[in-house]
This record gives sequence, C-alpha cells and structure tokens, in this order.
Amino acid sequence: MSDRSAIEWTEATWNPTTGCDRVSSGCDNCYAMTLAKRLKAMGSAKYQNDGDPRTSGPGFGLTVHPDALSVPYGWKSPRTVFVNSMSDLFHARVPIGFVRQVFEVMAGTPQHTYQVLTKRARRLRQVAGHLEWPPNVWMGVSVESARELPRVDDLRQVPAAVRFLSCEPLLGPLEGLDLGGIDWVIAGGESGPRHRPVDEAWVTGIRDTCLEAEVAFFFKQWGGRTPKIHGRELEGRTWDQMPLPAAATSG
Repeated sequence: MSDRSAIEWTEATWNPTTGCDRVSSGCDNCYAMTLAKRLKAMGSAKYQNDGDPRTSGPGFGLTVHPDALSVPYGWKSPRTVFVNSMSDLFHARVPIGFVRQVFEVMAGTPQHTYQVLTKRARRLRQVAGHLEWPPNVWMGVSVESARELPRVDDLRQVPAAVRFLSCEPLLGPLEGLDLGGIDWVIAGGESGPRHRPVDEAWVTGIRDTCLEAEVAFFFKQWGGRTPKIHGRELEGRTWDQMPLPAAATSG
C-alpha cells in the first residue's frame, strides 16, 4: 500500500487483501500479477503466498491482511484511495466478515474517498445488501469488452453513492452500453510488452455514450509498451472528468 499513487484517477492505494485469479480476458496481462512475482522475489512479506499456477502465480495467492486495516486511520489529510490495487475485495475467498471490516474502516475515516473496483460483480450484488454503504465509498466494475456488460447490471443494484466502470484494458467496442444508474466511466488501452491494441473508435464510442447520458468520462491512456508512451489525448484534449457524489448534486 502507498499514500501516493501514479494512477491518474486516484491519489493513494490501500491493500487489505492481496492476490487474485484470472476470471476474464482483461486479466491476461495483469500488471498486479507481474508485480507480485517481483515482490515475492524481493522478499516482501505480503507476497509469499503462491497462487494456482494455472490462474495466478508466484506471490499472488489470495491473502487477507488484518494488520492493514489500521492504515487509513494514519492518513490525516483527506485523499482518494483505490482499494485493493493488488487484489479483488469481492473474490470468493475473501470472507464476508473481512469485507465488512474493510467497510467499517472506510465508514470510520470519512475524510477519505474510497474507490473499490471488482471483476466479481455477481458476488458484489449478492453481498451488497449485507454491507453498510457509507457515502465516501465509490463502487466500480471492470468492463473490458462487450462480454462483460452484464457486470453493469449487477453494479446497478448496489446502493453505492457513486457507481463507476473501468473499461481498461479496453479490448473491444461496448455497443449497447447502458449507463443508467452509472456516474463515471474510465477508459484506457492496455500497456506492457504483450499489450493488445485499442481502436480509437472504441474509445470515442464510450465517450459519446457518456456525453449523451451526462456521465463523467475519464480517458486514462492509449497504452502501448509503456503506459504513457502514446499519451492521454483524445481528439486533441484530455478527458479528466470526475463524478459528483449524490449528496453533492442534491444539495
């Protein structure tokens, strides 16, 4: 975890769990899996649990870290926090009791804004009613291709103050994307030595859908061999729109 982040749409990261498994095509070149392998080799204590080599790998076995629950209380200045940049809070092997503890920490530190992102949209929907949703928690799902569009329907049923989509790595057009009940969309191309190319039409299609629905749009990167090699401009400008929580828009 870090109280600073290079991710354009957040300010800090917090990992009360680490490790994950591949569940869809967006996981094929997972940056976190690669980083976990490196951290394991460096002796990092949080990354010594190996995952299934067919779906995960060295240092990336799902692990909960109760000692990490106290970290946000030490951050006195308000910040936007990406929860589990190295895991998925709604992974099937994260006990619901621990998920509740994470939510209690987020509720207990209202000076921070928390961004939670999952690919396990079905489990998210199933357990959402068993969680207390404080207004400083934003909930998102990854939608990297049209095959994952049903995740948006699951997200719509979650009583989060802000619901968002992460369309990164964007691997195809999202025709038929319904943004009803969605507050924010992030889009971006894949980066790394095995990156898959992104088509500009896929990005502009999402941007135009956001404009029509009056949903905030954030374009993170074109991607390539390195994340910033092709920049962030889309049709001559950057798109850095952020959502306003319901409490702010209704007051």
